[in-house]
Amino acid sequence: MKKLFTIACLLAVFAMIFASVSLAQEKAAAKATHKYIGAAKCKMCHNTPAQGEQFKKWTESKHSKAFEVLASPEALEVGKKAGVEKPQESEKCLVCHVTGFAAPAEAKDATFAYSEGVGCEACHGAGSDYKAMSVMKNKEASIAAGMVVPDEKLCKTCHNENSPTYKPFVFADAFKLIAHAKPAAK
Repeated sequence: MKKLFTIACLLAVFAMIFASVSLAQEKAAAKATHKYIGAAKCKMCHNTPAQGEQFKKWTESKHSKAFEVLASPEALEVGKKAGVEKPQESEKCLVCHVTGFAAPAEAKDATFAYSEGVGCEACHGAGSDYKAMSVMKNKEASIAAGMVVPDEKLCKTCHNENSPTYKPFVFADAFKLIAHAKPAAK
C-alpha cells in the first residue's frame, strides 16, 4: 500500500511539472511575436511631406535595391568567386540583402516580400506591433512594441569585413546617406 501511495505521489508530481512546463510553453507561444509587414505598410504614413517623404527616400536608396542587385552581372561574378551560383537564392547573400531573411516564416506577414531588399524593418525592427499611429506617436511605446533605433552596431551586422564587396564603413558618413528624419514642425 505504501508503494502504491509513493507511486501515486510521484505521478502527481510529474503531472504537475508537465502541466506547468506545458502552460509555460503555451504562454510563450501565445506571446505576440513582432512580424515583418513590409515597407508598403510603412509607406501609408511615411511618404508625406510632413513625414519627410521617408518612403520615397528609401526607394531611391541602395537599400531598396539590395535584393535586385543580386541578379546583376557584377553580383553573379562576386558570387562565383565566393562559391555562390545564384546570389538571389543563397543564404550567404540573402541574410544581408533581404530584411528579416533569417526570421522564421511565422514572423513574416503575408504583406512582406523579399523583393523589397533592405526595407524599413531591417533597421527599425519588425513593425507589426508598432505600426499603429497611436503607438508611433510615442517613442517609448514604439520601442516597447518592437521598434528599433538603429545604431552603428546594427549596421555593422552586414557592413563588415565578411562581405565580399566590403568597403571601409564609417557610420557617421553612411548615416548621412540614408538620413530620413521627420522635419521639424513649423
